[in-house]
Amino acid sequence: MNQIIQTAVCGFTATPQTGSRAIRGAERAPRYESIAESSEEDRMFLSGGSNAEPVKVGVIGVGSMGQNHARVLSEIADLRGVADPDAKAGGVVANRYTVSYFPDYKALLREKIDAVTICVPTNLHFKVAMDTIAAGKHLLVEKPLCENVRDAERLVKAARAAGLVLAAGHIERHNPIVDSAKRHLDAGTWGDLITAGARRVSSFPDRIRDVGVIMDLAIHDIDILRYLVGKPVSTVFAVGGRQKHQAFEDHATILLSFANGIHGYVEANWLTPMKVRKLSLTCLQNFVELDYTAQSMTISSSTLGPLDPSNLYQIPLDVETRHVNLRKEEPLKRELKDFLRAAKEGGDPLVTGEDAIETLRAVEAAVESQRSGKVVSLE
Repeated sequence: MNQIIQTAVCGFTATPQTGSRAIRGAERAPRYESIAESSEEDRMFLSGGSNAEPVKVGVIGVGSMGQNHARVLSEIADLRGVADPDAKAGGVVANRYTVSYFPDYKALLREKIDAVTICVPTNLHFKVAMDTIAAGKHLLVEKPLCENVRDAERLVKAARAAGLVLAAGHIERHNPIVDSAKRHLDAGTWGDLITAGARRVSSFPDRIRDVGVIMDLAIHDIDILRYLVGKPVSTVFAVGGRQKHQAFEDHATILLSFANGIHGYVEANWLTPMKVRKLSLTCLQNFVELDYTAQSMTISSSTLGPLDPSNLYQIPLDVETRHVNLRKEEPLKRELKDFLRAAKEGGDPLVTGEDAIETLRAVEAAVESQRSGKVVSLE
């Protein structure tokens, strides 16, 4: 019975006969072989800028996101192993980075590692993360932190009690364009924020099976709006539905009201044959458009000249537009560096478990509102 339970928790189609034996990849290459291929900045980060040992890490779950975690961690940390019940997928990743493969994630947790990143399906987050805490490892859990707020609160409490770093994988928080926008808003250079609107649309990703578009896509921008506004969400109203998919909503528009009177909206869907990841900020002095993918922003303002009421076709509007391209950086690498730094030096990561709970609370309210057609209050 225990074997069956562990198989179900570890993944979807585990192979019981492999047990928890660690399967090695190809002949192990010297440790840190990937360091030479990484940037000078990454090498300095990996070494801690001194003779300090790099953080020893593992990745649990090597689906699409887990594979990217493994790639980045092989460059900036001491990647020791990956765990996944799918021996074919796990073996490929293990061979690629010359690390150990574990069919059972609990065997990876028994290794001499400091931290893990958890990239399993959402319904497994709580179980795998609690086992990780019990094993005494720092952890980063991909978003959403858990299926529901109740489990997320239990998880955060357990990590705090154990003195472990718990980071939430809200990757857009680590996008340089969001960091830049936050600094400008806090400094007041664009004037007071009035409204914020996000659009995150694309075609349906085959990798998503267990949540709807609100939990998978809209959660990113709900988190970013919370971060930029800096105040709690007070009410949520969402509309949407199922156009092509049976189990979950595949399109939604969400209106958020914040405690300080600022409003935000998020449009998300899996129906658009084009990938759009953009955020607009209406401020008193500027209108700012952010492109998450291009990591660029367009800052606009205008001045109205003398108006002729008999000729509204030709309005004397002097428009000033400035386009800014930031130096492109991979948000996932920034996120994992932030997690490793917290695990190594102590202190909180950028997105704490408590922070992730508040985002999840707003997302749950959006799902409830979309289903009921009613405004949901969080106050």
